[in-house]
Parts: sequence; C-alpha cells; structure tokens
Amino acid sequence: MLRTKVGAVLAAIIATVVILIANSAADHLERPSSVSSLSDHPPPADVPSRQPSRTATPDVGTHKDPLDSPVASYLATRTGIVSAAVYDLATRQTWVIGSGRPQVEASVVKLDILDALLAHRGWHGGLSKNDQVLAQLMIEDSDNNAATALWNAVGGAKGIRLFDNAAGLIDTAPSRCVVCSGFPWPGWGLTTTTPADQIALLRETVEAGGLLTKVDHSYVLHLMENVTPGQRWGVSGGVPERATVALKNGWLPLNEADTDWQVNSVGWISGLGRNYLMAVLTTGNSTESYGIDTIDGLSALVWKHMTEAVSVKRPAHS
Repeated sequence: MLRTKVGAVLAAIIATVVILIANSAADHLERPSSVSSLSDHPPPADVPSRQPSRTATPDVGTHKDPLDSPVASYLATRTGIVSAAVYDLATRQTWVIGSGRPQVEASVVKLDILDALLAHRGWHGGLSKNDQVLAQLMIEDSDNNAATALWNAVGGAKGIRLFDNAAGLIDTAPSRCVVCSGFPWPGWGLTTTTPADQIALLRETVEAGGLLTKVDHSYVLHLMENVTPGQRWGVSGGVPERATVALKNGWLPLNEADTDWQVNSVGWISGLGRNYLMAVLTTGNSTESYGIDTIDGLSALVWKHMTEAVSVKRPAHS
C-alpha cells in the first residue's frame, strides 16, 4: 500500500513538471512573428546597470499637460515648424503638440540604428568589439562614418524597417539611399519620422519587455548620457545638473545656402521628481543655433511643468 501511494505521488509530481515545461515552451513559441528574428541576447560590454523605473501608479496621480498653454504661447513666438511629444514613465500619459507630420530625422536616426543593431545581433552573440567602438563614436560624438558603417551592418533601410515595424514605429520611413543625388550628407539622415514614433523608440530603449534586453537598455543609455559636451543641448534645456539626461540630437542643413535647418532632440529625463521621455522635431530654422534655442526653451518649460501633479481618487470597491 505504501509503495502504491509513493508511486502515485511521484507520478503526480512528474506530470506537474511536464506541464510546466510545456507551458514554458508555449510561451516562448507564442512571441509575435514580426519579432521572431529580433531576440534578447547577451550584453555587448560591461556597462553600469541603469534602467528607468516604469512603475505606473495611475490611481495615485496624473500630470497636467506639460505642452499646454505656456508652451503653445512660447512656440507662437518662434518661426519654423515644431512638433513634440512627451511621455511620463510613471503615469504612462502621453502629450503631443504640433502637426505630427513626418520630418527629416538627421542624426536622431542614429539611436534607431543602434537599437536595431542590438536587436539584430541577438542571434549572433551580441555586439563585436568593432561594433562597440563604432556605436560609441556614433552616439557620443555623432560620427557619420561610424553611423554609415552600422547602418550597412544592420542591413540598411530594410533592416531598420524590420526593427521599426516590430517596435511599432508606424510613421517612420528609412531613407532609400546612403549616397543621394544632389545631397552632400549621408542619406540615412533623410529618414523621416514623427515625435510619436520617437517616443515609441525611446520606450523600446528604456522599458522592459520589448525587443531589447535590460543590459541593452543600460548600454544605450550609458552612451546617451555621455554625449560630447558640445552636443548636450535640446531636451536637456533647463534641466538641472543633478538630474539625469540621456539624449541624441540631430541637425542638418536642408539647402545649400544653410538657411533651412532641421534640428531635433530626443531623450530620457529623470530626477528631482520627474521621469519622462521627450522628442522634439523642428524644421524651417534659419540657422542651427536658432533651432537649438527653440528646443532648449521648450524643454525648460516642460521640465518646469512636469512637477505639477493632479491627485486622482482611488475608485470605490464593493
């Protein structure tokens, strides 16, 4: 009798283990087909472990619109076309301002290149030492030659489009040429995007559960936090030094006379009670510095107004 009971218990345990293994395998196989070639992978290098918190507490409070009246009034004093989006990592609120029509990315596309490369290299053991050198040059110094090398490494426009589709960038169109007729700069800079798509890319860069690993997040943010001093403008405008800013900027003259500039800035801002993502695209700037000033002023207003939280009562429970 005792042997019979022991045998029954062992059989039950084995059956449970089999079910758990089967369920785990099913979970793995049910990943969306669109990201089947963009898996998690080992770290490309030893980097500080950093990742923004994304714990949502929607029943504790929400923020007022940081792109409301003061920002609209400020932008009314600026020339050119400005579109922007802000996403609060704590409350998961998103705000947008401007037309939202796609604009040229310029060097902001370099963040897309790096994220796509990290996802693509997942099947090939992570980034090589050469990849890491190029990635650092591309993000920290905005080096164009490094960006061209990594654009080609990820498969050019086709590889970028594969990643963007998987990441939900629905209005981003990778440039079809690297050497473009009549255009003296690398053609990948003519990739077009929207602030909403850049927020999606930033969320892919900082939030868990997507196409990149936690170590990837730390790696990319480490590079973005260490851009060369001359490029620490844009979404960092008005942000105190005690806060953390991880950003990538882009600037590009759209005509030979250098009187029509595309100037963009995207990034993560955290500290002193704030934790948000921001993307700003501006075109029609008379000079590069004019576009930078516009984004700096906009960023300072957003930083200020992100402190204004609105209390929300918890719903009654029966």
